Amino acid sequence: MAIANMKVTFLCPIEKVWNKVTDLNDFFWRSDLQNIKIIDEKNFLEITKDGIETHFKVTEFVKYQCWSFEIENENIKGTWIGKFYSQEDKTTLDFTESVVSKKLIFRPFVGLYLRKQQKLYFRDLKRALNCEEASFIQKP
Repeated sequence: MAIANMKVTFLCPIEKVWNKVTDLNDFFWRSDLQNIKIIDEKNFLEITKDGIETHFKVTEFVKYQCWSFEIENENIKGTWIGKFYSQEDKTTLDFTESVVSKKLIFRPFVGLYLRKQQKLYFRDLKRALNCEEASFIQKP
């Protein structure tokens, strides 16, 4: 199993950050996605620009606190947990992804892939929010 964790603090109110992250209809700020298809209130598909479809099943949704999923596509299966913390006009995001590769050949590279995806996500989010980044921590 590969686990990747990233914590980023933005100088931005939690409402603005939460709304951007959780609005599945507004995904155009994500440079890696072609589309998001909403199946129902608990399930959606992200389709990458490479055409890979990842199924997300929401397991927890607590406004301004936590958003978590089970995730699965043809290559990986696992969980994603996003925790949100607010202090005045700062918002800290603590995102952890835990996955296993379904394909033996990809197992050594899954951790690197997760960290690369997290960096891309936060770079895109920073641009979309137009807020300054106060801190950034990535753990293997």
